[in-house]
Amino acid sequence: MSSREAMLSDFDYHLPPERIAQEPARPRDAARLLVLDREAGSLAHWRFRDLPDVLRAGDLLVLNDTRVIPAAFTARRAGGARIEGCFLKVLEGGVWEVLLRGRGRIKQGETLGLVAPDGKTHAEIRLLERREGGLWRIGPPGDADALTLLRRIGQAPLPPYIRRQGPGDPRRRDDLADYQTVYARRDGAVAAPTAGLHFTPQVLDRLAEKGIERTSVTLHVGLGTFQPIRCERLADHRMHAEYFEISEASAAAIHRARALGSRIIAVGTTTVRALESAAEGREGRPAQGWTNLFIRPPYEFRAVDALATNFHLPRTTLLALVCAFAGRERTLAAYEEAKHTGYRFYSYGDAMLIL
Repeated sequence: MSSREAMLSDFDYHLPPERIAQEPARPRDAARLLVLDREAGSLAHWRFRDLPDVLRAGDLLVLNDTRVIPAAFTARRAGGARIEGCFLKVLEGGVWEVLLRGRGRIKQGETLGLVAPDGKTHAEIRLLERREGGLWRIGPPGDADALTLLRRIGQAPLPPYIRRQGPGDPRRRDDLADYQTVYARRDGAVAAPTAGLHFTPQVLDRLAEKGIERTSVTLHVGLGTFQPIRCERLADHRMHAEYFEISEASAAAIHRARALGSRIIAVGTTTVRALESAAEGREGRPAQGWTNLFIRPPYEFRAVDALATNFHLPRTTLLALVCAFAGRERTLAAYEEAKHTGYRFYSYGDAMLIL
């Protein structure tokens, strides 16, 4: 992309609805893998199970080990109308920050019942304050901590383009497991780091057998990752902060790989943001805190040499990051190739590896 200022319309493309995956590949590693070689300018078609054959010994895969919590919930108004919600985080004083959407205008001061998939009401919440973009702050629902309550009433926080027939859709039982990486271990995400959904224990074993290293960082995926861009100038968009952590062990693994001249391969855009948020020069370092880093063209990457990712929605921060890494024209051309050769898009869709 030229040095001119990046605009939202630069990251647009048309996708036929039938290309949006509604269920993941089964088995997971049967997903397709489009490999983009930036230096050669070439595209190659593989399956994700072939990843160990595409990479080389000494490469370091960096995974995001966040675990998705059952953040999607249903609330009921006094008159019986249903409100769909998504828990985001706990604020000071135990107040929840949530996204709410439903028919009719909900009002500050209203009390809603939190309803489990079996239809039983488990707690009540009071709407304290409306924020911008459908955000609400709500009073703590009883004495139970957020995660304990969400495990009783919540479901997988699927994005709206994955269609389900209400809370009772039997596919939702699978979604709780499907919308989670096999290496997830730290509760806190309200959306999946979807590039990691294709890994299976078998793929991880084969990677290790071939001398491909791996380590983990944590970025709890939240509103910052999936918040829509509402301004034409990308420079005007402000990301919501998300918590990330890079341990001393992970920083040491990255440092060793750098010293050996090995490639650092980020699995997912959230891993990229964690690594780049902590980068000083080309060295990894331990870090923790909150990041609102918005990576868009032009951007000089300091911590990442290659990227495994899914195919992202148009006009999003995720696509902007991929375009910053691979080049806008090259990325959109790869997306056109994926469309015309039957790849499945978005969270449950196929994968792309950018070398």
